[in-house]
Amino acid sequence: MKLNKNVIAFTGGGTAGHIYPGLAVADELKALALNDNKNISINWIGCSKGMDSQIVQKGTGSDGKPTADAFYGIPSGKLRRYLSWQNFTDLFRIAGGYFAARRILKKLKPAFLFSKGGFVSVPPCLAAKHLGIPVFTHECDFTLGLANRLNFKSAKTMFVSYEETKNRLPSAEQNRVTVTGNPVRPVFYKANAVAGKSFLGLEEKTSKPILLVLGGSSGAKQINKLVYENLEWLCNHFTVVHQTGLMNSDQNQESELKQKFGENYKPYQFIYEQMPDVIAAADVILSRAGANSIWEAAVMYKPMVLIPLCGSGTRGDQVDNAKFFQNKNAAAVLLGDEATGENLCKELEKMLEEKTRNEYALNIKKMVGEERPASKIAKILYNEIQNGDK
Repeated sequence: MKLNKNVIAFTGGGTAGHIYPGLAVADELKALALNDNKNISINWIGCSKGMDSQIVQKGTGSDGKPTADAFYGIPSGKLRRYLSWQNFTDLFRIAGGYFAARRILKKLKPAFLFSKGGFVSVPPCLAAKHLGIPVFTHECDFTLGLANRLNFKSAKTMFVSYEETKNRLPSAEQNRVTVTGNPVRPVFYKANAVAGKSFLGLEEKTSKPILLVLGGSSGAKQINKLVYENLEWLCNHFTVVHQTGLMNSDQNQESELKQKFGENYKPYQFIYEQMPDVIAAADVILSRAGANSIWEAAVMYKPMVLIPLCGSGTRGDQVDNAKFFQNKNAAAVLLGDEATGENLCKELEKMLEEKTRNEYALNIKKMVGEERPASKIAKILYNEIQNGDK
């Protein structure tokens, strides 16, 4: 099958964290092609159900235009590490996803498939391999997720965020691994704090620091509970901007709290294209430790208090991410039983000092470095297109 060098396929989804970094790479790739007087088409393969389509279609690049030119939804089954009757039924969805992805890829004939992971990405990666389409994948966490363990078998190259991740893999496989860092969309590098405050309905100069609470696109019950239980203290010391999540939010409760605390409490289920500006406006971030969320804050040198997801329901990737930032003195971390209201208030009280926030910001700046990971990945991928011309 002859591949079309002007057509690119991306895959990934299930959560925003498996989509936004891919959009970052796609945007940089489009910019490289434009500088070379070429037009490339970005086609995204994601979950036919859920929020994948909405996130991809709302994702805009540095030019303000949609990054993806088309979205294709496929059936998707979750890959579980535990016994469940759904493992059986999801086998049929995974098989359906494979054949749907194969039809899409056979029609598009893309120069390559870039995967950002998530369970939806496994069937397209396998289908691409069977069709002779080069596969590239990226792992943002310290340890490979199950999807990327499978995708790595189909991949020509796997990009990773940390040198430690590469070193943990078998030496015979390390020649197919490139350390790039974690891609962040260009809009985060151009974010505007004034625009963020305008979106939040705040004055340019606020009397209290702005605390931005993030729990991922679905939200985090643990963080939401801590915020609600300590909201009076938080609102006395901060202007609290709370992304409650699309699944773990209570709109009635949010409305009552907003009425009670007025301008000191601003809840949102989910913040879409305004998120970069909102992060730029924030003085402190309270968050889970998903790799993408913390790197988006890191490129803007924002002090963070991290409460990583841990326990039996996770492989421990957020704990690894949080400890990495903690060891670099780039974030405060509340792990497991340490995540109490008392400890949360203690850590945030330290962040009230501008000197403390500046120290964290300086350490983050040293850690992040100069070259943008999305740009580094895009250059490697663009070489794949150019090599296809030869």
